[in-house]
Amino acid sequence: MDENQAALENVNATTFAVRDVIEASRDLMARMAKSVGMNANDLTAIALLNHYGPMGPVELGRRLGISGPSATTLVDRMEAAGYLARVRSDTDRRRVAVTVTDSAREIAAAVWWPAIEKLDAVSRTLSESENAVVRDFLARITEAMNEGREY
Repeated sequence: MDENQAALENVNATTFAVRDVIEASRDLMARMAKSVGMNANDLTAIALLNHYGPMGPVELGRRLGISGPSATTLVDRMEAAGYLARVRSDTDRRRVAVTVTDSAREIAAAVWWPAIEKLDAVSRTLSESENAVVRDFLARITEAMNEGREY
């Protein structure tokens, strides 16, 4: 047995459950994107902009894990499709932020709502104290996963 295999045998089962949630999330995003004729990066861009608000194309690219030129191509394509808009800064006209359009918000709501309803139904099966433990656990997992993030 090699060193990595031995280390895996000592990993807590909950850690693998978190990995499974991450994989299910990726799969869900891919299925949702396909259902509306987008690729996963396009739908993820809408989700990021909905969650964090307007940001520059470079920051959006960083959050998506793509290069600056690829982010510009994505924004160009999604702007032409009516999903994103570039907005000039009021204070520095050289700065441009990317924001979602009403059309993108409608699509995001339509594809996310069924998943949100299912997740909410599962959450409602927990007691308030169980929900508090889960929220704390997920907050700490999120913090651990965000460690070292550059944006």
